[in-house]
Amino acid sequence: MQDTITAVIQASDERGQYLDDAAISQLQCYFASGQRRMDAAATLCTHAATIVQDAVSQSMPASEMLQAGGKGSRRYAACIRDLDYFLRYATYAMVAGSPSILDERVLDGLKETYLALGVKIEATIEAIQAMKQVTFRVLGDDIGQEMAQYFDYICDGLA
Repeated sequence: MQDTITAVIQASDERGQYLDDAAISQLQCYFASGQRRMDAAATLCTHAATIVQDAVSQSMPASEMLQAGGKGSRRYAACIRDLDYFLRYATYAMVAGSPSILDERVLDGLKETYLALGVKIEATIEAIQAMKQVTFRVLGDDIGQEMAQYFDYICDGLA
């Protein structure tokens, strides 16, 4: 995983240069937004269960949830588990200011695993998009926009 600080420093190091004005500006922006990102992470932690349940309710048809033989309830539980996982790691990415953790901990092999298990990728993407909308409502415009990019990153990685 690489956060914004590490990425900026590594890029300068690879060029064998001191931090230039652009690098310093990028770091200043990251530090200036630190409290806002921490507040958002605390809000997401407090509301995580509701965010996930609302997203599942919006994205999974009631007919699937109520299927005979418990198949619907297993799908519902798996959807909640996976969305909770995606929300948690998207929150980590937002705090770090970098999607790199999503590559390492979420996307690496996920599409292949879902395809092997017969999980509908389109339905998963739809559920993540629903969670993005619910999260946006919980966080508001400013930080909601920032958080949205990490959900989109996950969706792009699954597509």
